[in-house]
Amino acid sequence: RAKSYDFSMTSSVLRIGSRGSKLARRQAEMLRERLVAAHPDLAAPGAIESVVIRTTGDRVTDRPLAEIGGKGLFIKELEEALSDKRIDLAVHSLKDVPAFLPQGFALAAHLPREDARDALIARNGAPSLAALPQGASVGTSSPRRRAQLLKLRPDLDIVQLRGNVDTRLAKIAEGAADATILALAGLKRIGRDGEASAILSTTEMLPAATQGIIAIEIRDDDSRLRSLLAPINHQPTAICAHAERALLETLNGDCGTPVGAMATLDGNRIALDAMLLSPDGKICYRLARSTTTSRARELGREIGAALIEQAGPGFAGIGTGPA
Repeated sequence: RAKSYDFSMTSSVLRIGSRGSKLARRQAEMLRERLVAAHPDLAAPGAIESVVIRTTGDRVTDRPLAEIGGKGLFIKELEEALSDKRIDLAVHSLKDVPAFLPQGFALAAHLPREDARDALIARNGAPSLAALPQGASVGTSSPRRRAQLLKLRPDLDIVQLRGNVDTRLAKIAEGAADATILALAGLKRIGRDGEASAILSTTEMLPAATQGIIAIEIRDDDSRLRSLLAPINHQPTAICAHAERALLETLNGDCGTPVGAMATLDGNRIALDAMLLSPDGKICYRLARSTTTSRARELGREIGAALIEQAGPGFAGIGTGPA
């Protein structure tokens, strides 16, 4: 029989906190499904409660993240709710989590990674980036996507476009831009991947570090939740996440630093492909190396250090502060 857990000092209910978008709520539901599968006691009515928390990053969508405080604004209020014990754990798209967590918090589990690639959504159904018309407008708020788009197509007009997946798809349909780039993982999770006109290879568009990974954040001192989450942690995904986040920690870039990274596993070996670009895409440094999975974090640090050595300190915001 599955073990019963006393989840907190104040409540026997396990409270899962997430943002309010359709994608965030779906990711929280994915966590609930895995928890119930691992701990059948949690299937009881009322055993798990979903708590939606609106974040600053969701509220302010008319300016780039770098202008309003960085991508940590997608998790700030969730961490406050964790700290205040209004929730027991928080569900994140890991690419939204800064490389450095505040003291007192920890990432306790990673769910299996979805397809990490980016997808093109074009109003005219263009089957590739190359097929976009000369001077086409592409909406994105991502410095990484902007830089890689301009590297491939300097003629493109990159326009600011923020909001959740549904919002950005609606804006493209309304004509805010000719196309946009979105994470395929998010599209798949909400059942809208059929709207992608092309899936971009990692050769032409290297994903954001940890793209496609759902991570679970807890209070660092909560040993009971660590035990609860241990059976659902997907170790291959966690190993890749460790390498990619170690790269980000080493680069120590700001929110506007264009960085792409993707780790892959082959048996007991891990390969990491990483890219650092200038914001205009005119300068690009790219490295790929491999090692044993036991050295995943070291691999991320080594590639990060090598990129810094190639690019020079201060390149594209390197060393300016936690991303």
